[in-house]
Amino acid sequence: MKQAILIMVDTQRCDMVGAYPGSPAKTPALNKLAKEGTLYQKAYTCAPVCAPARSALFTGLYPHSNGVVANSTPLNQGVKNAGQWLSPHGIECAYMGKWHLDGGDYFGYGSCPEGYNPRYWYDMKNYLDSLPDDDARLLSRTPMAQRDDDPPREGTYAHRCCKKAIEFLEEYKNKSFFLTLSLDEPHDPFVCPRSYMDGLDRRGFKVPKYPNYRAPLDDKPQSHKIWAGRFESVTYEELDKNQRALYACNEFCDDEIGRVLQRVEELGLEPLIIYTADHGDMLLSHGLVGKGAAMYDEITRVPLIIKGQDLPSADTPVSHIDLLPTLMHYFDVKTPKALQGRALQSLGEGSRDVFIQYTRYETDHDGFMGYQPIRCITDGRYKLVINLLDSDELYDLDSDPYEMKNLIEDPAYAGVRDTLHDRLIAQMDDTRDNSRGYQWLCRPWREGVEPSFDNSGMTRQAVEDDYVQLDYSTGLPMEEAVRKK
Repeated sequence: MKQAILIMVDTQRCDMVGAYPGSPAKTPALNKLAKEGTLYQKAYTCAPVCAPARSALFTGLYPHSNGVVANSTPLNQGVKNAGQWLSPHGIECAYMGKWHLDGGDYFGYGSCPEGYNPRYWYDMKNYLDSLPDDDARLLSRTPMAQRDDDPPREGTYAHRCCKKAIEFLEEYKNKSFFLTLSLDEPHDPFVCPRSYMDGLDRRGFKVPKYPNYRAPLDDKPQSHKIWAGRFESVTYEELDKNQRALYACNEFCDDEIGRVLQRVEELGLEPLIIYTADHGDMLLSHGLVGKGAAMYDEITRVPLIIKGQDLPSADTPVSHIDLLPTLMHYFDVKTPKALQGRALQSLGEGSRDVFIQYTRYETDHDGFMGYQPIRCITDGRYKLVINLLDSDELYDLDSDPYEMKNLIEDPAYAGVRDTLHDRLIAQMDDTRDNSRGYQWLCRPWREGVEPSFDNSGMTRQAVEDDYVQLDYSTGLPMEEAVRKK
């Protein structure tokens, strides 16, 4: 019998987990988990926006492969979620919390997808439908910074999700299971009991100002300047008033998660536990607020704690794309050929490439600068960002951890830049990125490359476990998935 629990929150920077160096946050439950497991220092989301980030984590495929290239976009037909991969092997799969992958609005359709136990499915639509009237529903979406009441713990989404998680643990404690607890909090509206706001006040808490707070954007892409312009009039006092509620709700989440982890101990369970967040928040670093069309560490580097397996060191670059293969390895389930990450148990020590992408914020929303295709590669030290419709970026994270100096045109870094660029293009080819084309290769700073009708000139058909695709030229089963066109 094997058991695993994946816990995640929405919108949490690494410095919102007290176990990370320099964090001002009070998160005793997560700090305890970090001491018992591995706290990753270089863990990255696959996309710094909610639905694409979740799509990669729960399918093992990058957004360009699973179809969720923006919020309000469903998974492609035929793409399997974690529950569909694991449940046929006798593993009871349950999911409670934000899903965001059915193509509906922010809250979802309230329907349990294949692979998960319908009795324990509880997305945000289910939560809203459980509220007694429209007034209660409206109040559940009223931001903490704009209200004077004391929201009852029992009425919050986080509490109800954790309550159902505990009920599941009690029912299935003697069976193999994979439980996902996916809190919408601390994402705005940051609703939590008033005591957490009061606690920050008593401590004199202020939203942190880091060296890149409103840092100059002279050498940055035009899109960053447009984004920063949107929040140019926001003062630090306004930021602190509104976003301190994010930190208050963050501490509320820690308490709720602590209830679940405590129950795990009381039941005598020893599951694999994975804790993470989908992305972070800029909080006026580089003058930006929220998340979206940028690859700064504030929104792409995420907390990741894993307890219960022998894994590579905390300094190894890792990605959400690796979590489903890691779970499959743990449950002794064969990892499908189609998945694009690697089980962390199979990784050695040292440098490793991690890839991040962005296409647009939402399909049903015209804001956030619309279409902004971005592809990024980092090896843990250097980060190369290709902003297809804009200028590009290169950072040395060792000497410049706040990403304030763009080295893309610096001749001293041309070798590093071009090598990363080659590996990024290769990854786009290997994963059959549907946005690939000569434009990603022919950048103003890259010498010796020319536009080509053929691009790489290769056919790249999918490799699957249970189906052999047919070759267009012959109608017969393909002999090689990658071959000259």
